[in-house]
Amino acid sequence: MTFQFKNNRTAWLDGPSAQCSELPAAAPQPPWRLVLLGAPGVGKGTQAELLHQRLGTCHLSTGDVFRAASCRSALEQSPAMTAALEHMRRGELVPDSTVWEIVKERCGCLRCHGGFVLDGFPRTIAQAESLKELMEKEKISLNAVVDYELPVAEIVSRISGRRTCKDCKAVFHLAQKPPQKDGLCDHCGGPLFHREDDRQEAVIVRLQTYERSTAPLIDFYKELGLLVCVPAVGTPDEIYERTIGSLNAGFIH
Repeated sequence: MTFQFKNNRTAWLDGPSAQCSELPAAAPQPPWRLVLLGAPGVGKGTQAELLHQRLGTCHLSTGDVFRAASCRSALEQSPAMTAALEHMRRGELVPDSTVWEIVKERCGCLRCHGGFVLDGFPRTIAQAESLKELMEKEKISLNAVVDYELPVAEIVSRISGRRTCKDCKAVFHLAQKPPQKDGLCDHCGGPLFHREDDRQEAVIVRLQTYERSTAPLIDFYKELGLLVCVPAVGTPDEIYERTIGSLNAGFIH
């Protein structure tokens, strides 16, 4: 079943003073509350969007929050967001405490009766523990944590083959989604380039960072009995069906 509802995520993107202009109708069954894990390049964002479209859950991406904030003036940013953007401009990782403040500002989104899919948070054990404490305080709970698995060689191939349009930012892939004309965007004709963080050397560094900070979350959620492991091979629809099958088989909703 695909929901017609399309949440504009105003409260999530803009912060606690904002309110979504459209809220989901009460669902006939309890909403899903999910966290997605997986190394860069496994397709978490794609799966989060499919889960949103087909389950009616709201896609809560911390990356989208940062991108939206970078386009606004300082007057429209909370102190936590201003601090986060300063770290990002210096090329630094945003500290756990700052990321947590940004999520905590938006805790109303976690209570939304449409449910949610958290994509990009938590990234560390400290963030996961803070999220657990907040949800216990709010008397809500996660249904499951989905860990998307893919061999390292496949991840490197997926990311290093990307090419991005300099003008409209559309993304192509040399093997999986090549442009019709070599080096040119299909949409606007702009030149394609290889982003520095998509180069093989950078991808390997990103994967090492993931293993150090985020991979321990697998054991954390396994001990809580929430972990569902899903192979991230095949088409997005195949991975989605595998995800739903694993959720329905392993958890009472």
